Amino acid sequence: MGPFFTASDEWSFVLALVIGIAFGYVLESAGFSTSRKLAGVFYGYDFTVLRVFFTAAITAALGLFYFDYLGWVDFSALFFNQYYIGATLVGGAIMGLGFVIGGFCPGTSACAAAIGKLDAMVFIVGVTIGALFFDLFYPLYSEFYESGNMGDSKINEVLGLSKELFLLFFIVFAIIAFYVTTKIQQKVAQKTQKY
Repeated sequence: MGPFFTASDEWSFVLALVIGIAFGYVLESAGFSTSRKLAGVFYGYDFTVLRVFFTAAITAALGLFYFDYLGWVDFSALFFNQYYIGATLVGGAIMGLGFVIGGFCPGTSACAAAIGKLDAMVFIVGVTIGALFFDLFYPLYSEFYESGNMGDSKINEVLGLSKELFLLFFIVFAIIAFYVTTKIQQKVAQKTQKY
């Protein structure tokens, strides 16, 4: 069993740059460089971002599942971040709040800044200042940050499900989410047309 594709250390940076440019192009083409589309998830008038994220997650999961089955990917060689319960909840809440207020996530802000959007540039400055403050005051909350470490546990393992069954449930959940968000978007559109 081995990796599907390998690159030397020197070429991996070039490959990362090419993939990054392609990813930015796709984000811009999908309209993700506009804060209105991104914030639309929270206000109920546009769920494109949610649908794209679900589609990307399912595609990646299915790809990894079949690549593992075919022996193209060695799961034991993949890196998984450590899962810290408290830090994840607090960090997720802060990022969600920043998403609603700024209308961007770090990736989409870089895409929007690259095409000259001032609000995205301001957002990136805010993200940078936030990261500096996080690093500067880290000793004050490092104990909390590192508490509740569950290692590199995966969701299916925490729930006690096989990879296959979890993937099936995830796909069903995504289909339900697509249906529900379509209905919400239609109702919001009808209310806006009245005004």
